[in-house]
Amino acid sequence: MEYRRLGRTDLRVSALGLGTMTFGEQNTEAEGHAQMDLAVDRGINLFDTAELYPIPPKAETQGRTDRIIGSWLRSRGRRDRIVLASKVVGYSENGWFRDAGAPTRLTRAQVHEAIDKGLKRLGTDYIDLFQVHWPDRAVTGFGSVPTIYRVPEPRDEVAIEETLEALGEAVTAGKIRHVGVSNESPWGTMRYLHLSETRGLPRIQSIQNAYSLINRVLETGLAEIAMREDVGLIAYSALAQGFLTGKYLGGALPPGARKTLFNRSQRYETPGADTAIAAYVALAADLGVDPARLAIRFAVARPFVTSVLLGATSLEQLETDISAFDLSWSDEIEARIDAIHLIHQNPCP
Repeated sequence: MEYRRLGRTDLRVSALGLGTMTFGEQNTEAEGHAQMDLAVDRGINLFDTAELYPIPPKAETQGRTDRIIGSWLRSRGRRDRIVLASKVVGYSENGWFRDAGAPTRLTRAQVHEAIDKGLKRLGTDYIDLFQVHWPDRAVTGFGSVPTIYRVPEPRDEVAIEETLEALGEAVTAGKIRHVGVSNESPWGTMRYLHLSETRGLPRIQSIQNAYSLINRVLETGLAEIAMREDVGLIAYSALAQGFLTGKYLGGALPPGARKTLFNRSQRYETPGADTAIAAYVALAADLGVDPARLAIRFAVARPFVTSVLLGATSLEQLETDISAFDLSWSDEIEARIDAIHLIHQNPCP
């Protein structure tokens, strides 16, 4: 396993990280523990969770993922070996996250409540990396900036200053070590950096956005920021919620698969998506490699990527995903991927 510096911190995180949003919904506590055991055995030290998890978000399951991670930490005694990342939800009308039952906003009070409740669920005194899951302000889409800009409907918004000040207070209190953002735009990322430099507030060390063979939108703006400002990408959905494995091609619905169970995959069912996915799956077949390994190895090979999060529901899937790191990369593979990308661009931003 390779370890990369997290932003400008003294932390080094594994190039592959463990995503945990299935724990408590698609995966039981025992299955979650088995995944964490395997991940650590293979050299993974970055675990990513969120107060939102498990997915799909529901009032009756919210927080289960954290509690499963917490029980693993207590039973294994490996807290010092793990870089634990979590997130606070952005603007939403869902009231079950907060004691007052209010819609979620990135206010000072709500940020502190999210951190305190997360620490309790996880059974730890600190979180290594705490990220804003998505902005409080109205944005054009959930995820990387869409390729078609729509002016969002205006609404009241909590200023980034207030959110970052609250995170800074938590850093001073020792509850979190470092901060980051997620599902953020180039403008938002630079605004956070500007405030850190001009107000003496914590510097964001990472951005966690979707990034995959069929969503390279991040490269048009955020990649340069990541490189020049040392705000590395923690990439999620490198397999496009499983679509890049090819298992959904032709309208297939495998038993137990996420799309089959929840039908929440519209982000990866846009015009042109199926054709692009088929092209990458065909390339993998021509190269004689598993398409999941090809997609993950592509993301790992980007110079602006700090870590690629793996999301699996079985140990077999996780083993395949981890083995992607050992796949040999070459200029020929890079060129063939770019050739497909030039034709199909970003069908799933």
